[in-house]
Amino acid sequence: MKNKRLKKVTVTAIMAALATVLMFIETPLPLFPPFLKLDISDLPAVICAFAIGPLWGVLVELIKNLVHMTSTQTALVGETANFIVGASFTLCAGIIYKKRHTKKGAVVGLAAGILSMALAGVVANYLILLPLYSPNLPEAEKASLVFYGITPFNLLKGVILSAITLFIYKPLSSILHR
Repeated sequence: MKNKRLKKVTVTAIMAALATVLMFIETPLPLFPPFLKLDISDLPAVICAFAIGPLWGVLVELIKNLVHMTSTQTALVGETANFIVGASFTLCAGIIYKKRHTKKGAVVGLAAGILSMALAGVVANYLILLPLYSPNLPEAEKASLVFYGITPFNLLKGVILSAITLFIYKPLSSILHR
């Protein structure tokens, strides 16, 4: 029992460290607002969620964002947004994969995770994050930014993360389950 818990803590720590490094490697994408930068730091979290459980994956999301907060340029709004959308993706995908531990379960979980990520991004950005970051932003601009910038970005990010996860999880799972 202790060895199993120690293994989960160790895997989570390694994945959190990897996620933290990946969070610092970001790139802006054409056609999207400049503050939206693509990184694949949610990848270790979803791998962790698949391998040892959804809550462990969310813990990876939390740790990487707490570390990233020490060098933030967004007054913590960016890290909060990253945590909300990343945790919703990871938790949803991880829960479904835990119940349906098959390739189809992974695909369904990741697809549901993408939708969860997009929905969480809409709600959090529209109601909380954008009002905190830009309190004087007119409602029409806020709605336009959320629906034509942030939501398509989150959908694209989710698809990219899902494709990479499907490609690398199976080879990694044998290492993670030792």
